Amino acid sequence: MAIDYTKIGKRIAARRKALGLKQAQVSERCEVNDNYISNIERAKSIPSLETLMRLCEALETTPDALLLGTSLYHNEEHWRSVAQQLRGLTPGQLQLVERFIALAAEQDL
Repeated sequence: MAIDYTKIGKRIAARRKALGLKQAQVSERCEVNDNYISNIERAKSIPSLETLMRLCEALETTPDALLLGTSLYHNEEHWRSVAQQLRGLTPGQLQLVERFIALAAEQDL
């Protein structure tokens, strides 16, 4: 499995922006140089494991969210609600949902 540092950088930038933080604020929280955050976001630098963990703390997220793009919303109640909604669908509606999921999974967000 190849690591896509461009996607990781985009996820870091997106999370930073979602929190309304500037690169300088994140660099201060991580105790790194301002330019280093910019380089990580643009995949010009590869963060060490220690820096990645600092980024997670600064951005209030998890390593899997930054590395793999997984959702931060792993609430069991949420998934039960989704499952309950799916149970009420017709076979045709379920097929449409499956196609939508496949399409969404192909998107590079």
